[in-house]
Formats: sequence, structure tokens, C-alpha cells
Amino acid sequence: MARYTCSFIIAVHIDDLQPLVVDLLQNCDLEIQYYTPDYVMAREIPGNVSVSQLVKVEVLIDKSTATETESRMSIVIKNEELPLRINNRCRQMFDFIRQEIEGNRYWHLIESLVGSY
Repeated sequence: MARYTCSFIIAVHIDDLQPLVVDLLQNCDLEIQYYTPDYVMAREIPGNVSVSQLVKVEVLIDKSTATETESRMSIVIKNEELPLRINNRCRQMFDFIRQEIEGNRYWHLIESLVGSY
């Protein structure tokens, strides 16, 4: 199973973050499966790639550390594909979504920390 993670500190009010994340994921052609004020789960719409390559995205919003001007969130992007190549489908989607988050015009990125496992 391929799995990639990233954490972000973003200059945006915590109450605005979840709706912005939902909108961003939908603009990345992902279907929102479930969301709460501090969690969003989305997946790729079937049809373009094999089932094992379909990407799922989980966004965790950390309300406990939020301030008036800064919010923290983490993303996990995964699929059932074995990551036999460095540039696999899950990694491509991870890079695309991370770039969309980092370049979003509705907030200012303060810090990002990339990891994978």
C-alpha cells in the first residue's frame, strides 16, 4: 500500500479551514466521502485508473493548537497500489494535492513537513 503524509501550518482562521479544504479537494477532482469540522475524507472518482490505483485522501485539522491567525492540518494520501516505482500514481496525486495546498490563494502557507511510509 502506498501512503504519503504531509503537515501544514497555514495562516487562516480555523473556522474557515474546513470549507476551504473541501473546496480544494473537489477542485482536484476528488469526491468528498465524509467530513466533520476537524476531518475530511475524499477519494478519486472511479473510471480513469484501476481500482488499486484509486487514491483516498484524509485531512486532519488540529483545532487544539489553532490560534486566531494560524491553523494546522495534516494529510494522508494512500491507495492499494504497491509503491514499486518512485513515481507511482499515489505519489503523483500526493505531489499534485500538496502543490495545490501550498499554492492556494485563500491562505498563506507558513510551513510544510513532508513524510512517507
